[in-house]
Order: sequence, then structure tokens, then C-alpha cells
Amino acid sequence: MPHLTISRRFEWDAAHRIPGHEGACKAIHGHRYVAEIEVEGPALDALGRIIDFGVLKSEIGGWIDQNLDHTAIFCRSDPDVVAVAEINAKMGRPVYWMDAAPTAENIAAELANAAQKVLANTEIRLVAVKLWETPNCWALWRAEPPLNL
Repeated sequence: MPHLTISRRFEWDAAHRIPGHEGACKAIHGHRYVAEIEVEGPALDALGRIIDFGVLKSEIGGWIDQNLDHTAIFCRSDPDVVAVAEINAKMGRPVYWMDAAPTAENIAAELANAAQKVLANTEIRLVAVKLWETPNCWALWRAEPPLNL
């Protein structure tokens, strides 16, 4: 049987800032983030699916909507974003705090960690997260080692 995976695309808007960046990204700015979440499973279900795309939408998409959409993604140790965090909290959209700088690479890894937790009680395995920060720039997180199907 061939090795099958499926992907679901997610889009959201968020601001971030890269403390210590040598260029314009040291300022707070926004992006239209796009992520592709790729998964695999041990077998197809009775309908011929790895998992219903709607489950990915509700579970992983729900996590993105709750934590990343229309907010700011900041590094916990960045003192220059406290005022923005307070404003967002008053508006009901708390900042998403990361332990590392919110680069595309680190956000992809953060999203992979969240997706793995969402899928933890299933037989579905996260294969990859591809995160676009701009239409021309993306980071790719891959699970290791691949599942031998």
C-alpha cells in the first residue's frame, strides 16, 4: 500500500516582534500567517480517510483561532511589548507568549507542539507543519522519524 498523508491549510492574522532583530522586524508588525498541517495514520477508515478534514479544522483550527488569530505573538522575556499585551488583554485577545523569539521557525515548532497535543489521543501522527510568514518566506517543521506504513 502506498504511503498516504493529508494536509489541511489554516490562515490567520497576528502581530509579532523579533527582539534583537537587526532590521525592520524588531518593530511590532503583522502578518497573514498560513500553515499547512500534514498528518498520517496507520490505516484508512471505512470511508477511505486518514482522518476527516473537518476534525483537523475543528481541533487544530480551533486551537489556532483561540490562541493565535487576531492577537500578538511575543517572546515572554521581551519587556518592550508589555503595553501591547495589556491592551490586547483589555480587548479580550490575550497575547500568545512564547519562550523563544516568535520567528517563523519557532512559531512552526510551537504549532507542531500544539497539534501533537491535540492529536495525542488518536492514532493520527503529525508529519509536518509548513508555516508561511509572507507569500515568499516559510519555515518547515518535520517529525522524525517518519512512520513506516
